[in-house]
Amino acid sequence: MSSLVLVLITGVGLGALYFLIASGLSLIYGLMHVLNFAHGAFLTLSALVGWEVARRMDTSSWGGFLLSILAGAVVGAVFAAVTELALIRPLYERHIEQVLVTVGLSFAAVALFEGIWGTDPIYIKGPEWLVQTTDVLGARIPNTYWVLMLAAALVLAALVVFLRRTRYGMIIRAGVENRQMVTALGIDVRHSFTLVFAIGGAAAGIGGVLAAQYTGYVSAQLGQTLLIFAFIVTVIGGLGSLAGAAIASVIVAVLQQFSNFFLGGTGDFIVVVLLAVVLLVRPRGLLGRAA
Repeated sequence: MSSLVLVLITGVGLGALYFLIASGLSLIYGLMHVLNFAHGAFLTLSALVGWEVARRMDTSSWGGFLLSILAGAVVGAVFAAVTELALIRPLYERHIEQVLVTVGLSFAAVALFEGIWGTDPIYIKGPEWLVQTTDVLGARIPNTYWVLMLAAALVLAALVVFLRRTRYGMIIRAGVENRQMVTALGIDVRHSFTLVFAIGGAAAGIGGVLAAQYTGYVSAQLGQTLLIFAFIVTVIGGLGSLAGAAIASVIVAVLQQFSNFFLGGTGDFIVVVLLAVVLLVRPRGLLGRAA
């Protein structure tokens, strides 16, 4: 019983991490139809800067930890906004060029990060409470997973409130449906689209800092590794669906944890099989719109 509880809760926690990374991808594609392969670079730079901020304070203090999350969110938002302004804005509705540019940026960013921080993983340390465990029905759950779940819930709630309850959220949704009409009303939707990228980058930044705490290290390759699972989650949930990304994150992570624990470490293989089945049976994903 304790093993099942452990695998289930850690699976949900890992799913929360996947959602933090995939939410930005899903938001950007759903509202702007841009497949951003540089999303992992946002995550990596945020994790590295967050580590730099934390180590200049007390890495074992909650103040340093929370400030590193804030720094990661800001860096991710700025990096994403600059990317949209400089590279994506001239290429709207030119999807092949968007893919080529964002893939190129991701490779260039990894090379730059390796040049600055080196190629070896940098092992990090956070508040002592994060490495401790909490007993749940006999299962000892690392506290990092509770932080991941809380962060994912807050990010999801913030995105929903922003899109449905704020003026900018309504402008963005209207601009996606009919850009010409919104422009005719005197509203420059380009600023709103930059804001979408910034929000997606901020979510990736938070995910990057917490991913570093989850793995125990940060490196120039961290974002590239996690981006694979973020894309899998986004496709299974349905491109552009935040709710789909949230559901798919939990499904993928729990299935991965169960397979690793009970089927001899076959989690990644099982997830790829699930992706193939979804693409064959329901190509638009769980909650994606029909073409």
